[in-house]
Amino acid sequence: MKSSTSAKLSIMMFLEFFIWGGWFVTMGTFLGSNLGASGAETGMAYSTQSWGAIIAPFVIGLIADRYFNAEKILGVLHILGAVLMYMMSQATDFSAFYPYVLGYMIAYMPTLALVNSVSFNQMDDPEKQFPIVRVWGTIGWILAGLAISFLFKWDSEANIASGMLSNTFIMVAVASAILGVFSFFLPKTPPTADKNEKASISDILGLDALKLLKDRNFLIFFLSSFLICIPLAFYYQNISLFLTEYKVENSTAWASLGQISEVAFMLLLPFFFKKYGFKKTVLFGMLAWAIRYVLFAYGNGGDLFFMLVTGIALHGICYDFFFVSGQIYTDSKAGEKIKSAAQGLITLATYGVGMLVGFWVSGQIVDKNLISEGAHSWKDIWIFPSIFAIVVFILFAILFKNEKVEYKES
Repeated sequence: MKSSTSAKLSIMMFLEFFIWGGWFVTMGTFLGSNLGASGAETGMAYSTQSWGAIIAPFVIGLIADRYFNAEKILGVLHILGAVLMYMMSQATDFSAFYPYVLGYMIAYMPTLALVNSVSFNQMDDPEKQFPIVRVWGTIGWILAGLAISFLFKWDSEANIASGMLSNTFIMVAVASAILGVFSFFLPKTPPTADKNEKASISDILGLDALKLLKDRNFLIFFLSSFLICIPLAFYYQNISLFLTEYKVENSTAWASLGQISEVAFMLLLPFFFKKYGFKKTVLFGMLAWAIRYVLFAYGNGGDLFFMLVTGIALHGICYDFFFVSGQIYTDSKAGEKIKSAAQGLITLATYGVGMLVGFWVSGQIVDKNLISEGAHSWKDIWIFPSIFAIVVFILFAILFKNEKVEYKES
């Protein structure tokens, strides 16, 4: 792959995740502080990610794989996203905001697969080349958070009160428009499937991989993946509002520590995987979820602030040790024919249905623990996902029989 092509793909990845990190983290605070949204309404807004993940395979399978170049669809979706993101910044109540965020996530979620397609199509050695390109996405997410906190200071207490947090949507709209135009100059990535070949719902959703559920171990892993997404949803939906209510300055920058941790623990994953095996590595990840929420429950923005920072820094173990290990495990269980279908099935179960349920549950728990306007009993909120994660940990430890899985970088 040429260095110029690598540079273009890296810029694409940087903008793709700068866009996501630039609004998704702070949306909970914006909805609560600026639009007066309830926990249930905030859960609805975050669950649009899940609806987008459920609908995305149809966009990719029915359109991108058959009729149009991936980079052109990527461009159109991001230009459409720029318009919707700007409209989100102009909303004055939740009822006006929700249709735009739903439309936006339906447009955005397919682009996660499209940027991968564009990248892989240009690579002659994906195992070595893709991580170098993909890491720029994580850098983009981190820099979005740092810009909000340190460059613009939109997440300061005074600026949140004055409604400045809506500027995050405008910043993302500009970035989305830039990526939309830039996409048309990316290397050509033509459709891979025959447009005359009939596309079945089973193929698009990867339902051929359902036969893997006959394997008892894979079934236990599949159900655990679904269940662990409930505590995961608590983190994404509430971390910004939680830090804001605890009056943590530069809260978005502190939240981006989770992505920095993700990069660090990704490098440690091969060591853990080879030394302890798949089951113990996954259990480390589950246990980290429980520990982080206990730290959130008993920490504060003052003398126990280190507990909040430690909880955020555990994100790398929480995410990499469970989800990345799970992708490796799924790859090892599926044959060549259903490898993609199996990954699609796990994605549908986690980011689709699992997170959808998780965001709903989180919204209900947050509303039940509202003490007064703008104040929640965070100890009671965080204890729930902590106990839930422990239950999933115990079930997986007892029911999943240890098996040897080779670590293969993807």
